[in-house]
Amino acid sequence: MSQTISDEPVPPYVDLTKPSIARVYDAFLGGTDHYEVDLEVVRRVTEVAPEAVDLAVENRAFLIRVCRYLAAEAGITQFLDCGSGLPTAENTHTVVQRADPRARVVYVDNDPMVLAHSRALLAGDERTAVVAGDIFAPEALLRDATVRSALDWERPIALLQLGTLHHYNGEAVRTRRELVRAYADALPSGSYVAVSHFLDPEDEYSRTARKMEEVFLHSMMGSGIFSTRDELLGLFDGLELLAPGLVRCCDWWPVGPRLKPLTAGRRCIAGGVARKP
Repeated sequence: MSQTISDEPVPPYVDLTKPSIARVYDAFLGGTDHYEVDLEVVRRVTEVAPEAVDLAVENRAFLIRVCRYLAAEAGITQFLDCGSGLPTAENTHTVVQRADPRARVVYVDNDPMVLAHSRALLAGDERTAVVAGDIFAPEALLRDATVRSALDWERPIALLQLGTLHHYNGEAVRTRRELVRAYADALPSGSYVAVSHFLDPEDEYSRTARKMEEVFLHSMMGSGIFSTRDELLGLFDGLELLAPGLVRCCDWWPVGPRLKPLTAGRRCIAGGVARKP
């Protein structure tokens, strides 16, 4: 298990009574930017399913492959990364600007630690911006001055909602399908939408998925829905799914042959990329 940063001064914007989604993911990925309250969520989930760490690992690997494809193969030079999380070794801007140095990235998050770390890391980078915003309020976010000015809304944009929508708790007001549709409707023709989401595989691993969901929902984090494939397909309504479609993240154009058996965690997160006609 990774170490916390409890021996460092706690920034005034950090609430140590509540776990942060970004810091919990950081802990799952073996980072150091988290606290005891975040580790408690990780411990409770891994007690139910030790392989749960693979949810975060596969989500990050999927992000890297998707960004590489969109920048190097699809020719996309603009990215709106919603719920970007804490900086790691391979961030969206790192991947896409390696493929095309002209690529522009706008990161959006509402976690104070994410914003502080990202702005410090990206100071002076004219092609990458960080915006404080609610990724589940698309109309407000899409009116943000930086979001409007940093991206050319007459040209295709890649919208990334990776590992985010399963933390949305506003279904009674607006469904996840409606949320994605609000973003997609605002994107120019030729844009792409990439989504990854916790999956109930509806097989012998379904029980594990629902156990993980129960722990996430009843932890202090209070979010982490696992959805079936049919439920997730609805997120891409009106869009053209690219091959191989909506699949387990590890099956979306892997970089080599599979040498190890799939863990429960790797079976319980799915992703897809779709193009707006």
